[in-house]
Formats: sequence, structure tokens, C-alpha cells
Amino acid sequence: MSQTKPAKRIIEIKPVTDVDAKIYPRSIQGHFQRWRWFFVGLTQLVFYGLCWLPWNGRPAVLFDLDTRRFYLFDLVLWPQDTIYLAVLLALSAFALFLFTTVAGRLWCGYTCPQTVYTEIFLWLEKLVEGDRPKRIKLDAAPWSARKLGIKTTKHALWLALSLWTGLTFVGYFTPIRELLAGIAAFTLGPWEIFWILFYGAATYGNAGFLREHMCKYICPYAQFQFVMFDRDTLNITYDRARGEARGTRQKTADPRALGLGDCIDCSICVQVCPTGIDIRDGLQLECIGCAACIDACDQVMDKMNYPRGLIRYSTENAVANKSPRSEIIRRAFRPRVLVYLSIFLGVALATAWSLATRVPLKVAILRDRMAMSREAPDGSIENAFNLQLTNASEKARRYIVRVEGLPGLALAEEPVLDVPAAAIGSAPLVLKVAPEAAGSGAHPIHITVQDADDPSITATETAKFWLP
Repeated sequence: MSQTKPAKRIIEIKPVTDVDAKIYPRSIQGHFQRWRWFFVGLTQLVFYGLCWLPWNGRPAVLFDLDTRRFYLFDLVLWPQDTIYLAVLLALSAFALFLFTTVAGRLWCGYTCPQTVYTEIFLWLEKLVEGDRPKRIKLDAAPWSARKLGIKTTKHALWLALSLWTGLTFVGYFTPIRELLAGIAAFTLGPWEIFWILFYGAATYGNAGFLREHMCKYICPYAQFQFVMFDRDTLNITYDRARGEARGTRQKTADPRALGLGDCIDCSICVQVCPTGIDIRDGLQLECIGCAACIDACDQVMDKMNYPRGLIRYSTENAVANKSPRSEIIRRAFRPRVLVYLSIFLGVALATAWSLATRVPLKVAILRDRMAMSREAPDGSIENAFNLQLTNASEKARRYIVRVEGLPGLALAEEPVLDVPAAAIGSAPLVLKVAPEAAGSGAHPIHITVQDADDPSITATETAKFWLP
């Protein structure tokens, strides 16, 4: 018996016809747009505000490249902690797989910096030039003193915001207050100036000019996201069965009697789209999942006294099978998603446990290469080491040393092990043992360093003690 193969899922990728055509998104209010502005405010509050938050006499978040120390509130990370950077990248990758599989491009529509700054720049543009019809009319008009004044004002606001954004970015590497003091005193270093201008120019260019081109043609995420989609991925969908055939009609007319669907072909969904697509053409590469078309269409449905949801968040299977919301939620926990979720939670919990139990002390033992061993005046055999301690906390600490591994092994003299907060200290360490304690050769010993006030902060390293 022959079996009918399921129809292949097709994602439309339209050919580029006019990449230079400017898009003028129409302003829209609604449930999802309020959520978008909530995330705009939240992300910018964190970005612009966190570098100003004082913590233990320094910014709460500071990536100090000169001293090679990264401060995250009470956490101090050193170059030896680069494993956490690798883990962070792995977590980001699994989060990308997980959230894209479940809900498509929600990151793009709500929290991506490109989307966020484009939205802010559009708001400034609307503030200066007016809403969509006025902006179109202004751009089509010949140059005049009025047009030049309006455009200059808009670009001045864009540049001011861009430069402040660049300054804030550099403020995570050089304390923001020192940065402002350097600007006021004209003592800012060349690298600070370069990165402020570079990041400011990137913000100005990306949010002011590239806009949707970044999302459609440049961003790599947009190009490979569909590999992670399936028919149960939540996306912006147009209910073709309900909406077609499209057509204008009177508000009081019965669309079924006219052979029409619920779509009145007003094109509002196209006018509000920041990437200029028509969602009624189906799932497309350019859709960033911002839901502007949902809010716009719902308002039109309200005016026509039709049910909302002609355009909505749904899945391909749910639209095809007219599945209820409960079925969409149930299918969200499919095996593929559970695998991603398990890996993500496993790595995240292991990292959290590692950070919670992390000992803020790192010990390195370097042998004195000038002499493998030497005989002391009392006849004992001495080995000399250099003890290097990293105090990975923001509290000055005093450490004590214990040694073991050979009978009678002891310290020739107590080293001074006072290390300032978030600093590296070193001290000579001389160990001695009786010649008859063991045979000639190298013998493993254990050197334990412990905080004098907090016994839980301890680290043990292994070294070799040479006997002639």
C-alpha cells in the first residue's frame, strides 16, 4: 500500500527588489506594543544605569582590562576564570536554540539592541517630523530652510543619544565618573575616545539608517533561524482560511454574503511593519515577531465588530488544525524542546553551584630554580618556593600556611601573607625536613593556604620536595 507523504513546509524568501526603498512604519498602540516599550525601558534602564551603580567603592559592573579583573557585584573574576566566559557562550547558544524553537524571533522583536534602538530613533523621528504621512511628505518635499531645520534637529538628537550610548558602553571598562572627569579635563585617553566614537557611530548608523536592512540582510541570526523552526514554533500567523478572500466592504455588510473573508484589505498590517513585509503572504524571513501587525489588525477587527485574532501568535499546526490554546501550550513541551531545556538548565545550575561554592583564593607555587635543595646550618634539608596568592574577594585577608607529606616537614620561617582586596600577593616559602625523613629524589608534598579569619576559605596545592 502506498503512503502519502506529508506536504513539505515552505518558508517564503522573497527576492530583493528594492533595498533602497525607505520604510516608514506607522505608529500603533496596543497590548503587544506596550510590552515592547516595557522591554525597551527595562533594557535601557539596565544598560544606562548599571554603570552608575556604586558597589564597594567602585561600579557594580566593571571590566577592568588594565588590571585584568572583571567585577560583577560581589564577584571578582580573573583571567584564570575564563571557563565562565566559555560557559556563558554555551548558555547563550542553548538559550538561542530553546527560545527560537519555542517562540521564534521574540528576541528580535522585543529585546534585540538593533530593534530597541531603532524603536527609540523612530520615536525621536516621530517627535520631530510627525507621524508616517508627515514624514513621507517631508522627504518628498524639496529642500527648504524649514526642512533643513527639522532634519538637523532630528540628527542632532540622534547623535546626542548615540554619543551617550558610546560613553555608557566605555563606562563599563573605565569607571563612568572617571570617564566624565577625563572629558571635562580634556585628559581622555585615545582608546576611550576611539571606542566612544566607534560605538556611537555604530548606534547612529544601525538605528538611524540601516534599520530593517540589518534585520533582513546582515544579521546572521535572521539567516539561520529557520533551521530551528518547526510546525509547532510560535510565530506571527495570518489565518488565511478566515481572512480570504480579501476585500473592502461596508461595516454593516455581511462578508459571507459578499463571498469575502474577514480581511478588509486595509494594509494597516503592512504600514506598521518595521521591516515592510505583508504578513498575509505567510511566514517570511524578514518577520522579527514584533506583533505590531497583531495590534493593528485587532483594532481594525474591533471597528468592524469582527472577532480578534485574524493575525495572532500561533503555530502552523494550530492554524491548520484550528487547535485551542491548550494544545499549543502542550506542544510547546515536545521532545526537542525538552532536550534543549534539560541541557540549558543543567549547565545553568552547574554554573550557579560552581559560583556559589567558589573559593575566593587561588594559589600558585613556583620553585626556586637557583637551587633544587640546600643544606641548612642545623643539618636539615631546605627547599625554597615562591608562593603566589590571588585574593579574589574585595576584603583584605591574612593567610596561614600548613605543609604535610613528609615526616617532620615544617616551615623554616613563617611567611607574611597579607594580601589586599582583589589583589595578588607573593612571599618566599622555605620548607625544611630532616635528611633521614625519606630517600633521595622528589617527594610529593601538600601546601595548604587558609584564611586566618575564615577557615572555609582554603586551597591546597601539590609540589615536589627534593632530597639529595
